[in-house]
Amino acid sequence: MKDFKRLRIWQNGMKIAATAYKLVESFPPQERFTLSNQITKAAVSIPSNIAEGSSRSSERDYSRFVEIALGSSFELETQILISEALNFGNAEIRKEILVDIEQEQMMLQSFLLKLKK
Repeated sequence: MKDFKRLRIWQNGMKIAATAYKLVESFPPQERFTLSNQITKAAVSIPSNIAEGSSRSSERDYSRFVEIALGSSFELETQILISEALNFGNAEIRKEILVDIEQEQMMLQSFLLKLKK
């Protein structure tokens, strides 16, 4: 088993998840159980899949979980952009999380290339 907590992709994923929760706190009350629920699920999925993949014995299995984390990051980015279009939540937090998501996507893609070598 690898120490996933030392990976920058996991650490950044944890930051994204925490920021996602802060963002949805500022959503209108009627959105607390729709878009906000999807945002937090996608955000939590990023570091969770990195951690779960680290327990796998093969690089192929590990890669699959990192791919799922990457997919969740794109899903989350889309949901944040929807919230932006609807002007839901704090604009500064939206901006911060979008920067973090973009960085995470680049790191995950790079990590995948390393795993697949």
